[in-house]
Amino acid sequence: MRHKKFGSTGHDVSVIGQGTWYIDRGDRKAAVAALRRGLDLGMTHIDTAEMYGDAEIVVAEAIAGRRDETYLVSKVLPSNASRRGTIAACERSLARLKTDRLDCYLLHWRGSFPLSETVDAFEQLVQAGKIRSWGVSNFDAEDLDELLEVAGEGKIACNQVLYHLQERAIEHAVVPWCEKHGVAVVAYSPFGHNEFPDQRSKGGAALQTIAKRHGASARQIALAFLGREANVFPIPKASSLEHAAENAAAGDLLLSKEDISALESAFPRGPRPRSLPML
Repeated sequence: MRHKKFGSTGHDVSVIGQGTWYIDRGDRKAAVAALRRGLDLGMTHIDTAEMYGDAEIVVAEAIAGRRDETYLVSKVLPSNASRRGTIAACERSLARLKTDRLDCYLLHWRGSFPLSETVDAFEQLVQAGKIRSWGVSNFDAEDLDELLEVAGEGKIACNQVLYHLQERAIEHAVVPWCEKHGVAVVAYSPFGHNEFPDQRSKGGAALQTIAKRHGASARQIALAFLGREANVFPIPKASSLEHAAENAAAGDLLLSKEDISALESAFPRGPRPRSLPML
């Protein structure tokens, strides 16, 4: 598994990580096994959130005895993101995850509390050793501008946003902004939300052609495309050992300029939308 620098943190993080949204809805034993298989295969970046039901509890079981090899990320809900509320939410997440620290802690999306309150809380948590870094999720470039004014350069570790072949809106402004300011981009729902391209579609056919050329699957090609930029880290979810292995194998897959050009043509970026797409 290849690794890349995770924004301004200086940490080397696996190019492919593991998402956990809805992971508590199915067979928990299988979910734990899939996460552990992912760790075995080098997908050491695990992302979760207080909003994801019992996902933090599932993650705790998966990383038991393996905390030091895991780059662990969780998120605070905007409704809890006051100065005191953020600290309390973090303590609850740490308890559910059965750990004494998070590698990165994110504001899940922008809410009504001033960014200065949330940032103050994040910095208190860093000083206390409860988190090693902090970032945000679902922030557009204008939101990041405001956050930068509050926090200053070098503080924002990452911005986690919706990104898949059929939703490339972040390429307009978010990815360039993050690259300029040394911020990692974490791509959630990298296969789309139950809308992966059908192989009979134009885009699906292009994926299949490139996949055949590399001896890979269409989903592996999709992950490799998203992770082509130095600061982008896809976090697919896996519900089985087989899916975990398939996702992990994409971590060593490098696309050619011709592959990337073909995918960009098959999945046009389109105009910049008025607001950042999110799930």
